[in-house]
Amino acid sequence: MKPLTRLSFITAFVCLTTPSVRAALPEDVARALRAGNIPETAVSLWVAAPEGGKPQWSHRSDTARNPASVMKLLTSLASLELLGPAWAWKTDVLTRGTLNAGVLEGDLILRGGGDPFLTWDRLGGLLRDVRSRGIREIHGDIVLDRSLFALPPHDPAAFDGRAVRAYNAAPDALAVNFNAITLRISPRADGGIDAAPTLPFAGLQIENGLRAQAGDSCPSWRDLVAPEISAKGETINVRLPGRFPTACGEKMLNLAAPDPVLMANGVIRAVWQELGGRFSGHVRSAPTPADATPLTSWQSPPLADALRETDKYSNNLMARQIFLSLALPDATTPVTLEAATARLRSWMPTRGLDPQQWVVENGSGLSRQERTTAAQLGALLRAAWASPRMPEFVAAQPVIGIDGTMKKRLPGTPIAGRGYVKTGTLDGVKSAAGYLLDARGRWVAFAWLINHANADAGDPALEALLTRLYAAD
Repeated sequence: MKPLTRLSFITAFVCLTTPSVRAALPEDVARALRAGNIPETAVSLWVAAPEGGKPQWSHRSDTARNPASVMKLLTSLASLELLGPAWAWKTDVLTRGTLNAGVLEGDLILRGGGDPFLTWDRLGGLLRDVRSRGIREIHGDIVLDRSLFALPPHDPAAFDGRAVRAYNAAPDALAVNFNAITLRISPRADGGIDAAPTLPFAGLQIENGLRAQAGDSCPSWRDLVAPEISAKGETINVRLPGRFPTACGEKMLNLAAPDPVLMANGVIRAVWQELGGRFSGHVRSAPTPADATPLTSWQSPPLADALRETDKYSNNLMARQIFLSLALPDATTPVTLEAATARLRSWMPTRGLDPQQWVVENGSGLSRQERTTAAQLGALLRAAWASPRMPEFVAAQPVIGIDGTMKKRLPGTPIAGRGYVKTGTLDGVKSAAGYLLDARGRWVAFAWLINHANADAGDPALEALLTRLYAAD
């Protein structure tokens, strides 16, 4: 037998000591999939060290699949790098007319800047600022300038037929409170069910026909409540004709407003009255007149803060607003989806991502068209790990067993608190991607995609995967 040369010895040593890429799924993960009647062909997995090197597992990682809300990871990193973590949106306030002794003889104009985090209380802060500048009464209209975004007509029922669900709310340059109304649903001691708004809203009518449903379990209560929402003039009517399981305790029901202008109208009127202001005109949508005079402006929390709300709680409207904002720094005309997508795609190759392996519709994952591969998600995770914006990117993700969409995953186990994982769910889709600190103190990155009719049964397989990755065997 010929003696080993130095080169052949090194080659043999590397082959013996470098782990090979495993194409098969971990057996405990495969077992959980079989229990859920999910074929392995419907699953993609990519696992590797975030700093580089060969994947530890790579199962169908080049198959394009729908990532659901895991797509938000792409929007998050792109926004952090293209806009910066301190980026803030501005809502301008202008007047048209004359102000005398606290009375504005003319219009008050709110010019939207695309703020994804303009909650009712933050809008209240803006209106309080207006009051502090001497305006007590408005003898004109409140004009909403929503012209910054040029978007096609929005059909909230187009995605899944559930127009009332808050995740179907429309993005808008002046989106108040995520364009959603929140009701507190709570059982009473006498067996009745209360339903009350959690935000000030003028013109909101609630027809509460909810009946208590006994039992020890809390099933899909939103479907049982069967909410309906409609608008007539400046009034929004919410009808609750269904049942509410008392075992659910108190719950918050988020409902998409029928129209962004109606949403803003209800909040503005209620808050302005609470502040002692008077107003008898209309709230309407129109561009800012050329002769309007600036009064003040309201700045949003920074992007890094907005992303924590977006990703931890998978807020689709916020993700869509942030995605559109990618085009704002270069915008000379109203922002379109096409402009935002072009900015994203020009950035992707600079971070080792292949734009041809991504289908991007709105950047939120609320889409039947969006696609990518587990390997490309892995490349995204590695790009984020090497980015100066890594701390903000990671901090925006749900923590296993602690908060966000991962709060109920593996709480009280050794894995709780040791991973940052973005999840995604659609009919026929379950996904997850992020980072986990294993039992040996090493970070591992992973991407996990299921596209199958039985995807809802895939949660035990994800937990089995996280458990395996933590064990580091």
